[in-house]
Amino acid sequence: MSERPSHLDVESDGPESSGPESGDLRVDDAIAESGTSPASSVPAAATGSDVAIRDPLSRYFADISQYALLTREEEKALAVRVHDGGDPDAAQKLVLANLRLVVKIAMDYRRVWTNVLDLIQEGNVGLLHGVKRFDPHRGVKLSSYAAYWIRAYILKYLIDNIRLVRVGSSRAERKLFFQLNRARRELESAGYAPEAKLLAEKLDVKESEVVDMERRLSQSDLSIDAPARDDEGSATFGDFLASPGASVEDVVADTDMRRTFRKIVGRFATDLDERDQKILNERVLADDPRTLQEIGDDLGLTRERVRQVEKKLVDRLREYLRENLVDFDYWAPES
Repeated sequence: MSERPSHLDVESDGPESSGPESGDLRVDDAIAESGTSPASSVPAAATGSDVAIRDPLSRYFADISQYALLTREEEKALAVRVHDGGDPDAAQKLVLANLRLVVKIAMDYRRVWTNVLDLIQEGNVGLLHGVKRFDPHRGVKLSSYAAYWIRAYILKYLIDNIRLVRVGSSRAERKLFFQLNRARRELESAGYAPEAKLLAEKLDVKESEVVDMERRLSQSDLSIDAPARDDEGSATFGDFLASPGASVEDVVADTDMRRTFRKIVGRFATDLDERDQKILNERVLADDPRTLQEIGDDLGLTRERVRQVEKKLVDRLREYLRENLVDFDYWAPES
């Protein structure tokens, strides 16, 4: 069978894929499922009314109803043209004929996301990828293959947008997000308490991952600007968040340490000859040190000789700092 998208190892709590015949959906059935009046799905021009349809979902149903379904032979012929020759006209006909399939799958998630048009839009993108990757020579219907891509894009949209802060960004987290509630219900129906350890064994993941996902799902989104207490003018939750950078104390201490270090190294360098000062400044203290070979060429020394001089120089500098700098071993341990 043609390749399946890599992120399709996730499952939803909704109905399973409708199978090979899931593309044979009547628009009227979709309208009935959505709770939209079939009469409102008819374009204004068809009813003779000058009043335009205000419901965009009904209008979309009316628009896609004009595209006829394809027979198995017509679908295969068009798919061969797309697969073998990249025919854009054939691809367009396949996409338009399968828009009903996207509607049906999107309806499975209307209880999770109220704006069905958002789901349809994402599903249509998945349909485009399905048509592009479909191999008609495998003997599989396009609707069967495209359903996986449609569902995958809808699920990804839901997990990216159902919360302000994403609860799952990796493939494994998305899989755990959609299967956790189902696994919990199955354990409860079997008479087991749905503890994290049992859930982890059932889903073949680490117990810590289950605990972390349950913690994320149990917490609602919270604004960092919300007051931490009911008192007027009290601190916000954001005031208690740790800064990602270093603390003020650490910055001041580091700056003072660098200043002291530079002062002591400056005194050390006054007793060095020109060669050692060059190696100290261009190798030991430089932010972008030159290579041993470059310095050797300037001084008329071999690369190995420059390395030996540098090592002796570093050892002398370390000993000098140990004698003149307080807590040197804390700042620069031997390791």
